[in-house]
Amino acid sequence: MSASRRSGTTDEIGPDEPERDGPEGSDGSDLLAALLDGMDAALCAFDADGVVTHWNREAERILGWSAEEAVGRHGFAGWAVRSADAEEVEGRLLSAMHAPGRQVHEFALLTKDGGRVLVRTQSAAVRGPDGKPAGVYCAFSEVHTQIDLERSIALSEALFEDASWGVVLVDVDLRPAVVNAHAARALGVGRTSALGRPLGDLLVQGVEELESALAHVLAEGAPPAPAEIWVSVRTPEGEKRRCWRCGFVRLASPLAEEPVPLGVGWLFNDVTEARQGEQEASLLRFRTNQLHRAARAAAECEDPREAAVVHLDFALAGFADHALIDRVAGGAVADGEATGPLRLVRVAATPSGAPGPSPLTGQAGLPVRYPEGHPALQCVERIGAVRASAGAIPAEEVREWASTRQWPEDAVHALCAVLRSRGRTLGAVTFLRSAGRSQFERADAVYAEDVAVRIAGALDLGEVLGAVDGDGQG
Repeated sequence: MSASRRSGTTDEIGPDEPERDGPEGSDGSDLLAALLDGMDAALCAFDADGVVTHWNREAERILGWSAEEAVGRHGFAGWAVRSADAEEVEGRLLSAMHAPGRQVHEFALLTKDGGRVLVRTQSAAVRGPDGKPAGVYCAFSEVHTQIDLERSIALSEALFEDASWGVVLVDVDLRPAVVNAHAARALGVGRTSALGRPLGDLLVQGVEELESALAHVLAEGAPPAPAEIWVSVRTPEGEKRRCWRCGFVRLASPLAEEPVPLGVGWLFNDVTEARQGEQEASLLRFRTNQLHRAARAAAECEDPREAAVVHLDFALAGFADHALIDRVAGGAVADGEATGPLRLVRVAATPSGAPGPSPLTGQAGLPVRYPEGHPALQCVERIGAVRASAGAIPAEEVREWASTRQWPEDAVHALCAVLRSRGRTLGAVTFLRSAGRSQFERADAVYAEDVAVRIAGALDLGEVLGAVDGDGQG
């Protein structure tokens, strides 16, 4: 006998058909029973007279009535529904035989132990070979389970349509499978054009870190806290560096006996402005602290020139790799008093080898061989900061570019700030960065000018004291 008949169900609504010859289950009843019992939703069916013909295991789990107890009963009256409600419930269910499509209802059913459970049903007509109604099938589930499912579906749709942060489903090959509108705008691509493409096609920088995070989630599960990842994206205005605060969840199939990873849910929000603000505030605090420390250390120097070098050394930390102080040959020049081309004499320079304090030089007063148009000369002539960079050129040309300007060979970026005191130009201070650092920005020029004011004050004081000593009044 087939499994469906052993459980009290029949293969179709109506009288039992005679057994066919062949091995057990060859008539398909075992397959039907397996399909019904494997469903996630509870299912029952009635014939045209309202007699229960099918009852699966999910229905038994929800209400507690087994298939042997349910199949063959007429309607739900007296066992699965209160007698007072039986007529209304059965009328609503059986009305599906004569209605097009499916009908959805909610009502309370009774459990075997006397409890009540609110269910949501979907019922539709079952038609015979002649096309006439032969019965009704009814699929039902607990209302709270259905509501949870609907909420999950609604949440998914909202995330992929209206969310104010980026949502991307990444498959096990680390390629986007679904992208919401916010994420597509952040990546600078269309929602469909991003699908199936390697992340390296969508991001310029930060791909390795992002792919490493996704691979970790696939292998180990979601991290305990969000991660911040810096990336560079392509825009019509060029590449832009962005900081994304990312959360990750591993997606597993609910249909598999063991968790089978389907991919990773990647949620991110752009926090670039906040992080840049924090970095700028932190950098400002550090530089202000360095200026304060330099002022305290310089106050203990007897020689003003040593004080100038102290300011230079403190400014170098975290700001540049090399620094130079050049004075105008022949002494400070008041505005409009220069009668010929300016020449600069090296006063101090950071050591090119091992780190240490900058030594004082220039006692001989020999001018530095700066070519015409040198940034330091431009800085003195314009009485303002000047920035210069070697740009994207081969390493050999970079060394030539630096040596021609009398700078260390690894210099790639330069910032010159004028030394001014008492309305006169004393010279220039030059800060140099190697290839491992970024170009000088406007904020760097402001800091360099602050340092230059302190260096100029110390050098001017040394000039005044030297003049006093030379007059024999010291």
